[in-house]
Amino acid sequence: MTFKFDKLYRLGAWGAALCMVAICALIALQVTFRVVDALMVLVSLSRLGLRITGVSEIASYLLVGATFLGLAYTFVHHAHIRMTLLITRLPPAVRVWFEVLGLVIALAISLALSYGLIGLVRESLQYNDVSSGFVSIPLWIPQLVLVASVGLLCLALVEALFMALRIAIRDPASFQDPAQAPAAPDDSEGG
Repeated sequence: MTFKFDKLYRLGAWGAALCMVAICALIALQVTFRVVDALMVLVSLSRLGLRITGVSEIASYLLVGATFLGLAYTFVHHAHIRMTLLITRLPPAVRVWFEVLGLVIALAISLALSYGLIGLVRESLQYNDVSSGFVSIPLWIPQLVLVASVGLLCLALVEALFMALRIAIRDPASFQDPAQAPAAPDDSEGG
């Protein structure tokens, strides 16, 4: 399957990667500050007391961003776990309709999650909610990342659903499990 919005999904994956790099950088910087303090004490000097306030809180928000921003990308590249033990034994003409049913259920759940997250962002903006840690981060910021991430997943699910429906209606016998189908050429490789 070739997804028309693959560049958007890749953008989400890059956002997830940047979140992970930021987590690593924050933790490495915090550890470096502690090592410098320990070395200062070792040579009988006073500690510098350098530290990043709220690093665990910031890292937890970045972890949520890394997890959710990669959802659409992992879906379109068939990296999500699929339970296909029974479905693979069915003929392709029947299997395609199970694929459609699974995509409809996944889309319904994702849309419900999106709706709830949008309500959460509205509430956070209305009450000016901020995090309760050392750093007062407006909660709508990480929540907005969740809304965008789940929105990307919904878009990917809609695309996959339309492709599966097209196959189910036109030629159900030609259906191949998306994870087993030959991958479309990757435009990022030298081609």
